[in-house]
Amino acid sequence: MPAGPSSESDAVAIAVAQFAPGEDTTANLESIRTLAAEAVARGARLVVLPEYSSYFADPVDARFLDHAEALDGAFTATLSAIADDLGVTIVAGLAERSDDAGHFFNTVVAVGPGTGILASYRKQHLYDAFGARESDVVRPGPLDAPQLFDVDGLVIGLQTCYDLRFPEVTRAIVDAGAEVILVPSEWVRGPLKEQHWRTLIAARAIENTVFVAAADHVGPIGVGSSIVVDPMGVTLADAGEQPGVAVAWLSRERLARVRAINPALSLRRYVVVPRD
Repeated sequence: MPAGPSSESDAVAIAVAQFAPGEDTTANLESIRTLAAEAVARGARLVVLPEYSSYFADPVDARFLDHAEALDGAFTATLSAIADDLGVTIVAGLAERSDDAGHFFNTVVAVGPGTGILASYRKQHLYDAFGARESDVVRPGPLDAPQLFDVDGLVIGLQTCYDLRFPEVTRAIVDAGAEVILVPSEWVRGPLKEQHWRTLIAARAIENTVFVAAADHVGPIGVGSSIVVDPMGVTLADAGEQPGVAVAWLSRERLARVRAINPALSLRRYVVVPRD
């Protein structure tokens, strides 16, 4: 069930919004506007949408190359206009053009009201698993320092879908100072896949003592179940299986209490080092 307003003084409402993006970017943006407006009406200051919100077709193949845009292209410009109109920060995935004619970047962009682009992230671990070959047309993102941004005092970091299976990604973002991890996704249905989705989101939250908010496509391809999980692994909001919005209230006071009783980040004896 969606979490109600928190009694803690510093609580910030964030929403995970799920739908099934298709091959019509204009229609996708209309869905984004509708979902974001609903989230704002329910108090959200940040709305997280799925991976490939700008354009999606199954399978991920050369069709995406014709719909890839510059990071500051038409999709992001319209996303920024929606953020301006609604007064909310929006995070969504897009196919970003690269300098390689045969590959694009699978990118997540964050835009803020009156500020435009706040941060971006190019997916580092490509979905070459469970019979898929994302790397055939997608270029992996560089292992750059995480780009963080702030929403009402909460420090936010970005990663994407399959990255959940690589705990080093989240740890590197948390080491940079993130208190909330956003995970736009297209988590494909399959045997045990929804169990993996929920388990990995909770694991990343618990082991890093952070909030995690993950937004997925709904069926027929995605699992839905966009959720927000707190630093103790408690699910604060769940969007279920249909298109829609779930809202949770996140508090830095809760974060501080959890980290006080479980100081795992300060007790650890290893650091994350990039492989290449």
